[in-house]
Amino acid sequence: MPTFEASSEIDAPSEAIFDLTHDYDRRLEWDPLLREARLLDGARRADVGVKSLCVGRGGFVGGGVETGYVSFERPTVAAVTMTSGPWFFERFAASIRHVALPGGATRVTYRGNVTTQPRWLRRVLDPIVLRRFGRETEQRLAALKRACECAQG
Repeated sequence: MPTFEASSEIDAPSEAIFDLTHDYDRRLEWDPLLREARLLDGARRADVGVKSLCVGRGGFVGGGVETGYVSFERPTVAAVTMTSGPWFFERFAASIRHVALPGGATRVTYRGNVTTQPRWLRRVLDPIVLRRFGRETEQRLAALKRACECAQG
C-alpha cells in the first residue's frame, strides 16, 4: 500500500499532545484542514473500537472519511483504519506516534497508507493522493505544534 509520512518535534509533553490530538471536542480549535470532526455512535472519547468522522475543508474527500480506532495506547500511539469513505479510496489507514525526547519535547510522526480505486487508475491516482495527504499532514502537524507550544508558553 502506498505510504505518506510526516514528522515534527513539538516542545510539549507527549501526554498533552496525545490528548489534544484525540480530543474531538477540541479538534477544530487547532486543525485548520477540517470543517467537521466528531466521534460516532455516542462515543465520548477516542479508544479502540470507537469510530470518528473527519470532513475536510477542501472537499478532497467529499463527505469525509469515517475511521475506527484499531490501536490506542496513551501517550505513545494511536491508529485508525477507514470504515467508510469516498468512492475512490479502497483502503486507508493511519497511525500517529509520540516519542518523548530529552528535555520535555516530543517527536510526533504521522504515517498513513492509502490505496485508490479503480485498480486501473491507481498508477495515476495513488501519486496524486499521496502528495495531497503528505502536504496536508505537514500542515496538520505544523498547526498541532503551534497549538501545543502556545499552550505551554
